[in-house]
Amino acid sequence: MHVVQVSFFVDPERRSPSRLLEDWFSLSTIAEAVASTGVQVTVIQASMVTERIEQSGVRYHFVAPDREGKLLTKSATFPTLLRELSPDVLHVHGLGFAREVIELASLASRTPIFLQDHADRVPRIWRRATWRRGAAAAAGISFCAQAQAEPFYRAGLLGREVQIFEIPESTSPFVPGNATAAREETGIYGDPAILFVSNLNQNKDPLTVLDGVGAAIVALPGLQLWCCYVSAPLLSSVKTRVANDPALRDRVHLLGLVPHDRMEQHMRASDLFVLGSRREGSSFSLIEALGTGLMPVVTDIPSLRALTAEGSVGELWECGNSTALTAALIRAASRPRSETRASVRAHFDATLSPSALGRRFAAAYASLLPSRQDSA
Repeated sequence: MHVVQVSFFVDPERRSPSRLLEDWFSLSTIAEAVASTGVQVTVIQASMVTERIEQSGVRYHFVAPDREGKLLTKSATFPTLLRELSPDVLHVHGLGFAREVIELASLASRTPIFLQDHADRVPRIWRRATWRRGAAAAAGISFCAQAQAEPFYRAGLLGREVQIFEIPESTSPFVPGNATAAREETGIYGDPAILFVSNLNQNKDPLTVLDGVGAAIVALPGLQLWCCYVSAPLLSSVKTRVANDPALRDRVHLLGLVPHDRMEQHMRASDLFVLGSRREGSSFSLIEALGTGLMPVVTDIPSLRALTAEGSVGELWECGNSTALTAALIRAASRPRSETRASVRAHFDATLSPSALGRRFAAAYASLLPSRQDSA
């Protein structure tokens, strides 16, 4: 089986293809996970810089879109490349490229199209007619959690005949490691040391996290909270909240941006991983934390439920409910840490590892192919 994965998003920074593979690590992670199962995988990535790269058994074609820099399917080279590749399945990243998917279906009318959700939202009303036509061209769509498809059904954008697959958005190469060495390297300490890796905005709800952590200090006097973030529109509010609470003042560490190649050690050095998200397509930071065996204490929303096997790994708590977070932190901190690390990693190996993710995508692709009886 030959699968061509297509990404229509054009990098506004016009980075080189090799740099894109480093910075957009999920592009190669997903492709290489599928290739590890024996499926032939080729990637076509829209790019203002054209190049071909082969890496870990996957061929990447960076192709320029049309003259207006919009539709990749209208470029001079795309139709020819598609005919040369002759894929069995087309895997399109994202649900927001309806026009491109419609064009793709016209270019390869006999090839099933598989769409992968990447935290896409229901489109505005004036875009829905085109979006609906694009979705209708798909044979299958994956979401991190099946419940994430419901808003699209309610808006009348998806037909019940389209196969829906519950597949994590990505995977991670992160693995467990020596916690003592990681603490020495990163400077992280605490009993427990709690790691928050998320932007400081309304959706990630850091203020509720601070309230829950603050109340947990009575039961967990050695607690330390370490916060890693990039975007921080609520940074001023967070700083004020911490400064005004003597219990938090010496326990909250605002680290800001931590380079991705150092994040693995931060997760190894920590005891618990906390998120306050009200909405997530699929949390990359949670997937990475699970890869290191770090116990999650995360909000009870569809994607995080799916990634934690309905909360059987770690603790789930109600969005916006700091009291629920406090109780969840206390429960999680009481568990034996070495046993917890092992069980979390075992869950990751079974459901979220590169090999597990590759198998899930490969099975989904295979189910879209016509049976021998149908093709006879």
